[in-house]
Amino acid sequence: MTETIIILDFGSPSSQQIARRVRAAQVYADLLPWDAPEDLVMAHNPQGFILSGAPRLGFEPGVPILPAYVLQSGRPILGIADGMLALVQALGGEVSFAGGRDDGLEHLSVQHPTCLLQAGDNPQVWASFAGRVEIPPAGFEILASTEGDLIAALGDDARGYYGLQFYPELAQTLAGQQIINRFVREVCRCSGTWTVTSIIERALSQIRTRVGSARVLATVSGGVDSSVATALVSKAVGSQLSAVFVDTGLMRKDEARWVRQAFQADLGANLHCVDAAETFFNNLQGITDPEAKRRIIGETFIRIFETSAHNLGDPPFLVQGTIFPDVIESRAVKQRGVQPVKTHHNVGGLPEKMDFELVEPLRELFKDEVRLVGEALGLPPELVWRQPFPGPGLAVRCLGEVTPARVEKLRQADAIFTEALACAGLLTQDEGGTAQAFAVLLPVKTVGVTGGQRTYDEVIALRAVNTTDFMTADWARLPASLLAGVSERITSEVAGVNRVVYDITGKPPGTIEWE
Repeated sequence: MTETIIILDFGSPSSQQIARRVRAAQVYADLLPWDAPEDLVMAHNPQGFILSGAPRLGFEPGVPILPAYVLQSGRPILGIADGMLALVQALGGEVSFAGGRDDGLEHLSVQHPTCLLQAGDNPQVWASFAGRVEIPPAGFEILASTEGDLIAALGDDARGYYGLQFYPELAQTLAGQQIINRFVREVCRCSGTWTVTSIIERALSQIRTRVGSARVLATVSGGVDSSVATALVSKAVGSQLSAVFVDTGLMRKDEARWVRQAFQADLGANLHCVDAAETFFNNLQGITDPEAKRRIIGETFIRIFETSAHNLGDPPFLVQGTIFPDVIESRAVKQRGVQPVKTHHNVGGLPEKMDFELVEPLRELFKDEVRLVGEALGLPPELVWRQPFPGPGLAVRCLGEVTPARVEKLRQADAIFTEALACAGLLTQDEGGTAQAFAVLLPVKTVGVTGGQRTYDEVIALRAVNTTDFMTADWARLPASLLAGVSERITSEVAGVNRVVYDITGKPPGTIEWE
C-alpha cells in the first residue's frame, strides 16, 4: 500500500498547498473533509495526519473540531493554525481568540530545537493571528515564539504531536518545505515512495483494473491534461483505446492542425476528428453566464462523444483529463462559509445522464506532477510544457455572448500576445517568464480614435501569471516595452478592438481565468 499522509481539511484556502508540499517530499497526501467517516480515512492506513487551518475565527458552534479517532489512532499529528488550536483543545489545553487581526509576516525565535524546527531555519513565517494557545496540553513544550511573544510552535516529541501557529504551506514561510519534509520523513518515518515511476505504475494498474478488456474512448484537446491522460490509457490498454478530437471552434490559433500532427504523426494514436464548431456556437447563442457556458459545453461534449462512440462500436469508458485542482475547486465543501469557486466541465459541469463510465487517471495529480508523468511517458516537450488551456476553450475567455466573430477577435489577440512572449523567451516560467498567459475579450466597449475617426469598439485584457501549483498565483511583471508592443499590434491588427489593458490581480483574490 502507498505511504499516505491524510490532510483533514477544516476549510482552509491553502489546504491543497499542504498536499502539494507533502508530495514534494515524495510522500502521497490525500485531502479529505474533517468530518469524513473514520472507516474511509483509516482505510488509507495513514502514516500521519495534518490538520489544516479553518476559514473563520474560533470554535463557535458548527465549526469543525478534531475527531476522536485521530488521537486514538496513535499516529503523528501536525496541526496548522486553527488545526493546532483543535489539537490543543482536544488534549486539554486552553486557547483564546483575539479577533480583528489579519494573518501576516512574523519572525520566529526557536527556543527548543527539535527534528521539526531547527535553530538554523529561516525565521520568516506567515502567521495566523485568529487565535492563540494560552496553556499547552500536558507533555507539550513551547518550540518557538514570535517577536510578539505569541506561541508559534509547540510539540510533544514522545507522541509525535506538533502545532504551528503559522502556515508552512505558504511561500511566505521560507522554511516551510523543510518543516513539512521533516514531519513526513522523520516524524512519520515515510521512506518517500511517491515518485514519477510509482505514480505511473499506480495509474496503469488502476486503469487496467477499471477497464478490463473493454474498449475506451479518449477525448483530446491538445492540452497537457487530456494528452497525458490519453497517453497513460494508451500505455495501459493499447489498441482498446480510440481517441477523438472535437474541433469546437473555441480553440487557439492553428490548434486543430497542431493536435492532428501531435497525435497522429508523433504519437501514432488512432485519432478521429469531428468538426462541431457550428453545434457549439448554436448551443451557446445568447448565453452570457459563465456557469451556464460551462454546463452547456460539457453537455455538448458528451453528446458528441456519445455519437462518436456509437460510430466506434460503443466503448463503455470515457477518458478525461480531470486533475486534482479541478476536483477541489468544483467540490462544494460542507463547512460553513466555503463555496465552490467554479464548475469545471470535467467534473461538476457534466450532465447527469451519460452513457459512459469515466476513467480519470490524473484525478489525484497536480499540474506539475502531470507534466512529469508526460515527460516520463515520452510525450513531445512542446506538448508536455504547453501552458494550460481551459476545457471550455475560448468560451470562458470571451466574456459575454460567445459568437464566431467575437471568438475570432479573441483568437487573433491571444495569438499576438503569446507570439510576443515566445519571441522574448517568456512563455515558460524560467528566467522571469510566465506559467500561464492569455487574452480575454471583455463585454464592454470604449471610445477610441483610429485614423482620425471616432471608434466605439471592444476591449482586450491581457493576463499573465507565475505559479508553481496553480492554487495560488502572482501576476507576471512583464516588461513595459513588450506590453506596449502587444497593445499596438492588437489595436492595429484586430478589427473591432481599440483598447488593451493588463490584469495585475493575484490569486487570491482573483482566479487565474476570468470566468
